[in-house]
Amino acid sequence: MSKKVKKYIVVESPAKAKTIKSILGNEYEVFASMGHIIDLPKNKFGVDLEKDFEPEFVVIKGKEKVVEKLKDLAKKGELLIASDMDREGEAIAWHIARVTNTLGKKNRIVFSEITPRVIREAVKNPREIDMKKVRAQLARRILDRIVGYSLSPVLWRNFKTNLSAGRVQSATLKLVCDREREILRFVPKKYHKITVKFDGLTAEIDVKEKKFFDSETLKEIKSIDELVVEEKEVSLKNFSPPEPFKTSTLQQEAYSKLGFSVSKTMMIAQQLYEGVETKDGHIAFITYMRTDSTRVSDYAKDEARNLITEVFGEDYVGAKGAKRKGNTKIQDAHEAIRPTNVFMTPEEAGKYLNPDQKKLYELIWKRFLASQMKPSQYEETRFVLRTKDGKYRFKGTVLKKIFDGYEKVWTTERNTGEFPFEEGESVKPVVVEIEEQETKPKPRYTEGSLVKEMERLGIGRPSTYASTIKLLLNRGYIKKIRGYLYPTVVGSVVMDYLEKKYSDVVSVSFTAEMEKDLDEVEQGKKTDKIVLQEFYQSFSSVFDRNDRIVIDFPTNQKCSCGKEMRLSFGKYGFYLKCECGSTRSVRNDEIAVIDDGKIFLGRKDSESGSPDGRSIKGKRNLPEKRRKG
Repeated sequence: MSKKVKKYIVVESPAKAKTIKSILGNEYEVFASMGHIIDLPKNKFGVDLEKDFEPEFVVIKGKEKVVEKLKDLAKKGELLIASDMDREGEAIAWHIARVTNTLGKKNRIVFSEITPRVIREAVKNPREIDMKKVRAQLARRILDRIVGYSLSPVLWRNFKTNLSAGRVQSATLKLVCDREREILRFVPKKYHKITVKFDGLTAEIDVKEKKFFDSETLKEIKSIDELVVEEKEVSLKNFSPPEPFKTSTLQQEAYSKLGFSVSKTMMIAQQLYEGVETKDGHIAFITYMRTDSTRVSDYAKDEARNLITEVFGEDYVGAKGAKRKGNTKIQDAHEAIRPTNVFMTPEEAGKYLNPDQKKLYELIWKRFLASQMKPSQYEETRFVLRTKDGKYRFKGTVLKKIFDGYEKVWTTERNTGEFPFEEGESVKPVVVEIEEQETKPKPRYTEGSLVKEMERLGIGRPSTYASTIKLLLNRGYIKKIRGYLYPTVVGSVVMDYLEKKYSDVVSVSFTAEMEKDLDEVEQGKKTDKIVLQEFYQSFSSVFDRNDRIVIDFPTNQKCSCGKEMRLSFGKYGFYLKCECGSTRSVRNDEIAVIDDGKIFLGRKDSESGSPDGRSIKGKRNLPEKRRKG
């Protein structure tokens, strides 16, 4: 009788290990590698440029015992590697296979949810490690090492502080700086917002563009006491349910509705994915949270349809074969972010989750359930009112709910009401409201809107959005005030240097193209060596490790003598200096932006997106002088 082979599963975290162990019982031992075990060395470049970008990998300090344990497990029995299913996870699996001498074996298992059905299926169907995915991840790692290891020392030497540069972080910082420049340059135009209110409804004056009216015209409009219905058009309007969450939309919605930073959202989502302790053991609550897919498995759809029928009735169940617009670049092995068990309601889940976990789970649960429901239906009435002489016209739209559909669980603000008038009827406005307003620039980014823009432009991947923003905040390159992101003095000065010397590295389009190249490596359409060679040829042609960054900018700050002060950098950091000899220190995290070679210092109104003060040069909006505190 042959001896039964012991089976081992390697995962990345103890929580994940505990959840899988609770599913498989004593049949498998589950071991946590605690993330990466191998990486490029910290204290040297670690990439041989002369040998086709060959990387030098070393055991991460503190992981020596983990590596020995993995080797021991591989000798004792069958070793299955169950690191995460993204590129990063595939690279971790490759490193584990290398140190355990199990490369080439079918020992890689992946799953998008940690549930008994999926885990048991996964262990029955191991595959070989996907080397195309590994090569794409290694190429990314080497690209980032080339940029970071080259440019960061230049910044350290010039600024005498622990700064860094990187492909994705620098392109993201450029977005924040560019938006600040847009706001700085914006010239507001005054206009009048004119609204008539009647019978609980509103309509706005019909003009081709925002307009500023003279006082006589305003007086005439204010005196309007009767309008006639010129047009009335009634139609049925369906509002489609939202798609289930992917990484970027979860981060945006959690920021908008819960006030969670993107890093907090990902931390909590990781906990929900890996599992928490319940009376029924260690249970995972959601599917894998790093995904750009909105695909849902047939199994999950059927479960949702059953629950919707049970709770709301068949009338609320969405069309089974409904097709959605999708991103052709997504890895379809991934699913959307959804509950692992849709019958685990937020109320029930709340018995096992802490308040923040429950809030995020409820958001995911409701979004997923809504995505499988019917559209909501409204009767839409578009109407046009005019004065009797036809001189002024007002347009309005009102919605009357016919069927709530998915809005039963995913509420949406809509202008609802009923328009009881017919064409030709007279309408007596209750009030004519006239407000003098100004056009506004685009608002500063929030963490949520910055993620949305990064995704739209193709900067980074779902796994990097949160870490990129967190890094920029931790480095002090950007600062968050009342939810809005501002560039700082140090961020603006570093960006100015990078834009002048390494325009490709910080170029949004260049960074997006690099992401496409890495995708093509993963798809087998390009080789990693060609991508690395093309990048390095461009980068090395401008790189100079001995660069001296000259910091001498005119500013918007005036000395007590009345002259313009200049920004400089010395032994103790940034400071302002004047011809008269006066100096003033400047904090690294002071809000600032550089435009046309001049640095503008000072806090701005983060809520409106417009500067506190107007000043100095023509019609441009410049920041107010520095305020203490």
